[in-house]
Amino acid sequence: MAAHWKNGPELFVLALRRHGLDPDAVDDVARAWSAFQEFVQVPVDGIEPAEDDGDGFIVQWGRWSWHEDRPALVFTRQFAVRNEGDQEDEDDESWQPQRWNVELELFFADSPAWADLEDMAWADSMGFDFDPIGHERAAALARIATFVETLPQVSAMWRAIPVGSALGLEPAD
Repeated sequence: MAAHWKNGPELFVLALRRHGLDPDAVDDVARAWSAFQEFVQVPVDGIEPAEDDGDGFIVQWGRWSWHEDRPALVFTRQFAVRNEGDQEDEDDESWQPQRWNVELELFFADSPAWADLEDMAWADSMGFDFDPIGHERAAALARIATFVETLPQVSAMWRAIPVGSALGLEPAD
């Protein structure tokens, strides 16, 4: 039986702990990535079907004002869900599901290795992926890891020790 999507943070915490990490003090990006790969393969209930992009993930990097412009890597799993309590007309073509993110944010000290992070051609993200859980999702995760290795700034962050981390469930903007 699959867990409910609202339990996503707890599922991610369990994966992080299996990899020897504390979600509030992640000190190894490679192990956090392994935990994320495990987490995004766990089936969840209460989400929209695949044709509505019900379950996907994104890897992001950059500097954002809400993070005090600190360099950051973010591993996100996104769920599309029905708005609770809404009586929307399912035949309404303009209806859209609500999107929620389970995010692990990893923060880094400034470094010359990623000083120009925001100037990168792929600044901010690898892009969303909604491949189904299983072999297709594993292949998508492998593609992202391979792509990150081609980006000197991001791969340097990947090898660095984060100075902080935060895990949460938030509505997607």
